[in-house]
Amino acid sequence: MSAAAPVSRTGRLAQHGARRSGDDIDVRHMPSFAFGHRSLMWWGTLGMIAIEGTVFGLLLVSYFYLRTQHTTWPLAGQPPELWWGTINTLVMVASAWPNQWTKKAAEQQNIGRVRIGMGLCLAFAVVFLVLRIFEFRGLHVRWDDNAYGSVVWTLLGAHTLHLLTDAFDTVVLWVLSFTDRFEARRFSDVSENAMYWNFVILAWLPIYLVIYFASRY
Repeated sequence: MSAAAPVSRTGRLAQHGARRSGDDIDVRHMPSFAFGHRSLMWWGTLGMIAIEGTVFGLLLVSYFYLRTQHTTWPLAGQPPELWWGTINTLVMVASAWPNQWTKKAAEQQNIGRVRIGMGLCLAFAVVFLVLRIFEFRGLHVRWDDNAYGSVVWTLLGAHTLHLLTDAFDTVVLWVLSFTDRFEARRFSDVSENAMYWNFVILAWLPIYLVIYFASRY
């Protein structure tokens, strides 16, 4: 059995729509965007997730370090109200379904489903942010009362900032989807936006356990 002949550089370019004419290569017919690891936006989002995940990790380590420095914890004397944080966690986890549905629609370049999916994701984001207000009110401590208050407010505030930035990004892409400015490459942006939202959900789970349960046990 003979081995398959290696594909030349010209052949590989041709597979992606490029054409060779003399010493020049015509790349006008190659795709201008891609999904997943073939996209620069994907790698940029992954890098940002790595950086921000490290920040969350350092904040969690700071929480437990401060706890080891005090015999009484929380210093406020009363742990946060469990109800609002738990409800928000359930809603946040439930948002993974429309988020993944939107991501799949974007990769299929289905503009109709993308509009519906992003609208659903925005509705979930509004619910999160409203419930987050009640979470802050249920902490039973101010950010400047003591070290416990500072680290808890910083944890919750940092995650809220991620909620706000992703919600803003979703609003921009959703509005663009109803205009002629929504180019085909924006489908890749929608897909990476959904990837980032998955990170926001996963990052919240350990923060939720630390804020609401580490103060009780």
